[in-house]
Amino acid sequence: MMKLAVISTVLCSAAAFAPAPQAKAASALSSYEGEVGVTAPLGFYDPFGYVDGVSQERFDNIRETEIKHGRVAMLAVTGYLITANGIRFPGAEDIPDGLAAFPALMAKADGKMVLFQMLAFFAVAEMVNRDAFGLAAFPGDYRNGALDFGWDKLSEETKIKKRNTELNQGRAAMMGITGLVIHEAMGVSILPGGYLPGQ
Repeated sequence: MMKLAVISTVLCSAAAFAPAPQAKAASALSSYEGEVGVTAPLGFYDPFGYVDGVSQERFDNIRETEIKHGRVAMLAVTGYLITANGIRFPGAEDIPDGLAAFPALMAKADGKMVLFQMLAFFAVAEMVNRDAFGLAAFPGDYRNGALDFGWDKLSEETKIKKRNTELNQGRAAMMGITGLVIHEAMGVSILPGGYLPGQ
């Protein structure tokens, strides 16, 4: 089994150095190469051609979904690391961290209420965090003409930089929470000191 994994890794890494095909649909690629989120080192990265030939509206919907998932993942990584550090809400000191928290919450009446409150919060957040009035300047802009915090005073260059930063940090967080959860499920710690949540 280990030999198969090593061989697969070698073959996949060798494919990374193969020349890229040049006969890609230039019109589909070039229409999105100038979008926010096309940053070094990957540039416009769509290896499966997911956005080839899609409309701008569909692309914006995909981008909004990516932004939303990135925001949730950033919160998830933060919460995972905070609870792994031993920090809990008052009254929840006996709830384990990591994935073990869910069965522990389901085992208590108060825990079930916490899970219900989480679901209610997610539902409300999904309803509120959207472009309610068609005022969005870009995908993921949920200010709805009310919240600004100085955004409109920023230069266009700074706005693009901040939007790229959010997208890239969201992408990193999506990979980060995936890695944390997979390593916990495998029983392999990647946290400092070899700490394994849920144990």
